[in-house]
Amino acid sequence: MTSHRADRVGALLQAAISELLLREVKDPRVGMATVTGVKLSPDLKHARVYVSTVGDDAQHARMLAGLASARPYLQAQVGRRLGLRFTPELRFEADASFDAADRLERLLKSVHGKEPSGAGGDG
Repeated sequence: MTSHRADRVGALLQAAISELLLREVKDPRVGMATVTGVKLSPDLKHARVYVSTVGDDAQHARMLAGLASARPYLQAQVGRRLGLRFTPELRFEADASFDAADRLERLLKSVHGKEPSGAGGDG
């Protein structure tokens, strides 16, 4: 039963943080950060917030630094919006799943590109 509550609270946290990043956080380091998921601890006291952005590793590092500096503000605003008795401590982490998917897609394209051209039935 606890995991269902954690899932619901995680979804609410994700929506609230996404809206705050879009409308209220003006830090240019955060830029086009997208909240891709939230994972809560079983006691709902800690939340890992997974974020993604376009760019290289340096851009990801700047985004995480911007989110770290905005964390107290975001945590206070999320607590007010959701009306939780205890607001989870937010911890921001870069979501590498998009980079991994992109790398896999490039690998598949490179393998697919090396197939014989006669296999398509042109001849």
